[in-house]
Amino acid sequence: MKLALKILFLGLCFPACMSAYLKSVGGDGEQVFSKVYVGDFGLAWESAVEALKTSPMDVVNRENGSLQTKWIDNTAERNLIDSAGSVNLYLKAQYRFRIVLAKGIFEGRPSVRVSIQKEQQIQRDVLEGWVHQATDGIQENSLLYRIGKVMEFKSKLQEIEAKKLKRQMEEAKGTD
Repeated sequence: MKLALKILFLGLCFPACMSAYLKSVGGDGEQVFSKVYVGDFGLAWESAVEALKTSPMDVVNRENGSLQTKWIDNTAERNLIDSAGSVNLYLKAQYRFRIVLAKGIFEGRPSVRVSIQKEQQIQRDVLEGWVHQATDGIQENSLLYRIGKVMEFKSKLQEIEAKKLKRQMEEAKGTD
């Protein structure tokens, strides 16, 4: 019985200890959301860039597969959301996305792993400075979904274009 209580106690304390440890050593405690898409790297890259086309870009490096947006101010949105539940208003709030694409093989076919990390910071007053805020994962999952849909759309468009070209080639051979 005592052993079971010790294990339960350690199980409850370990996640808190781990996040405190990560913060103390400057580790990255942010969540990374990722998904594997079957397809070539070029198609995934174009889809990721298109999914972020409304965001100002800071880093765009196709060679190592990394994208990063500039810091985007979302103070008004944070204050609107949080004012319904509490009176904690933010002086400033900002976020940015980091996206990494990595080539791979999935079930013998070329694939790409897309990883998205959202860094979110808030500032309650001038003296406090920026404080990292945990993300709820909604925007990251939405971006992964959007990238997948754009890849699906672009691959279907490529198939249609290939069929159209093949038909035109066959018609040209038939008229010769």
